Formats: sequence, C-alpha cells, structure tokens
Amino acid sequence: MAQNKNALIRYKTIDKCLQNKYRQWTLDDLIEAVSDALFEYEGKENSVSKRTVQLDIQMMRSEKLGYNAPIEVYDKKYYRYEDEDFTITDIPLTETDINVLTETVYMLKQFKDFSLFNDVSDILQRLEDKIYAEKSHTQPVIHLDKNDNLKGLHFLDQLYQAIIKKVVLKITYKSFTSRDENTFLFHAFILKEFNNRWFLVGRKRTNAPISNLALDRIIKIDYDFQTPYLEEEFDAEKFYKNIVGVTVNTGLQPKKIELWIDRTNAPYVITKPLHNSQRLIKTNEDGSIIIHLFLVENYELERLLLGFGNGIEIIKPEGMRKRMKGILEKSLEKYKLGEGNN
Repeated sequence: MAQNKNALIRYKTIDKCLQNKYRQWTLDDLIEAVSDALFEYEGKENSVSKRTVQLDIQMMRSEKLGYNAPIEVYDKKYYRYEDEDFTITDIPLTETDINVLTETVYMLKQFKDFSLFNDVSDILQRLEDKIYAEKSHTQPVIHLDKNDNLKGLHFLDQLYQAIIKKVVLKITYKSFTSRDENTFLFHAFILKEFNNRWFLVGRKRTNAPISNLALDRIIKIDYDFQTPYLEEEFDAEKFYKNIVGVTVNTGLQPKKIELWIDRTNAPYVITKPLHNSQRLIKTNEDGSIIIHLFLVENYELERLLLGFGNGIEIIKPEGMRKRMKGILEKSLEKYKLGEGNN
C-alpha cells in the first residue's frame, strides 16, 4: 500500500476516534486504533510507532493539508477536538479549492463521450453541486478549443471500446477524394487527435501500411467477430516521431529542412517550436533566425509553413522550396484574377 494512502487511513482513523466524545483517548489508544485500521485494510500486522501518530496529529493540526484540526490535550493525557462537531471530512472549501475544482471538472467534462469516464460522472456531479453550494456562478478561467459540431465524435467511445477489446471493425467510409462510400475491415490500434480533429489509426489487413481514418468521414461502424484481430505492438511515439500531424508517407525518410523566419515570427517560433526536432542555427542582426527541422514532408507540414505567409522562407531542401513557391505563385494569380473582376 502506498505511503500516502497509509497516511490517509491514519488521519481518518484518528479523526473518527476524536469524534467519539464519550471515550477518553490516550496516545496509546490512538496507536492501537490506527494499527487495527491498517490491519483491516492490508490484512497483515502493521505496527505503528508512537512517533508516527504524534507526527500525524501535528500534521492534522497544521494548514499543510487544510485540516487545521483543533486537537487539544487535556488532563495532560487525553486527546480530543476542542470543537466537538469538528471532522476533517467536512472542511469548507477555500476559494482556491473552488477555483481548482471548477477547472478540473470543466476539463474532465470535455471527455464525457468516453465510457472510461462513466465511473467518475457521479463524482463530477457531486463536485459541481459542492462548488455551486460554496460559491455560485463560478466561471472557468481555462478555455479548451473544442468543436462540438464536428461530425463523427459520437463514434469515439465505440471505437475506444473496440480497441481495448481488440475487435475487428467493419467501417463504411467516404474520403474527401472519393465519390463513393467504401466498406472494409479495419484493425484499430489507437485514437489520435490533431488540430481539433480525431483520427483512427490502424491497418486494413496484415502487411497493409498503417493508415489513419478521419472520424468525420466515417459513415457507419460494425463489427467482424470472425476475423482474428492483428496482435501488434504499435508504438505511436516512434511512428509519429518525425512528422507534423497524422499523415505518414510510408517509404519517405526524414530530412533536414532549413527555414528562415523573420523577426516578427522569430520569438513565437523560438518559444513554441514547430516540432521537437527544431534547432536554432543562427540569429541574424535584423532579428530574423535560421532553424533546422528533421522531418518527413507531408500535407500538414506544408499547411503549417504556408500559414506564416511572407514571414517564412524555405531554404532547403530545393524540391520543397520549389513546390511551395509554385503554391504561392498560384495563390497570387488568383488574387490578380480577382482584381480584374472588380
């Protein structure tokens, strides 16, 4: 049993003893009660020292745990609560407690669609009731970016259950590039979130490449209990190590990407790196910087870099530089065409 759990059992036992005002409690009595409680929980003899219980009483009296228990000694021998109605299980929440609990409840509720949070839903409700009773109209100060209108979110728990139970899925899917729906078997390994979208990652069959399915493109989900599930140790950290986003172009190797960042965007890129592989190579006199990334090129990386507009220049590799230049030139042409229509 963990030490912190042992301590909690001791505190609650001492508290229960001192609530019994019809008995006089010596230090030896408290030691015996605590030892019995630990034996009940652990099923084995657990000798508690006199020093341990003395320190427990001192801790309960202090502000460290928020108890501030009014434990007093009378007749130089017996322990009791000065306030007969006191108990550590009914301590009013401080304003800091309320704020922390408010944010915790708010963040946990973002995952209400997952069944693994069903066990804590009642706890969350009680916490909300407690918070409201202590301080009404408490507003969260943390705002999470979440799109409740995103299609496919209702599949989250169904897919989660299939993964942990290792069930082969039969998915009807329609990609952005396909005109028709397509139905296939899928061995799901993980659920992955990127840029406020959810993806299902796995294989269609043995030796097929790892692929990801956007949940907002899934039409229907069914199960295939006859097909054996692919038992595979999928290492997500390793698989996504050298990419931005979710698209892994199988067969391509990561390469060094050299970027120039202007002085306006440089502080943002330094404090929030574009990727874990980012290295600062040079800081120029005008405040601009040169950085290196070590990545596999993909669609998400291009979108990320294009988002900087004229604040970024791809120096290397040459192929990527030419491709991005072509995209920007085509964009400029659209603006020129638009000017002629005004």
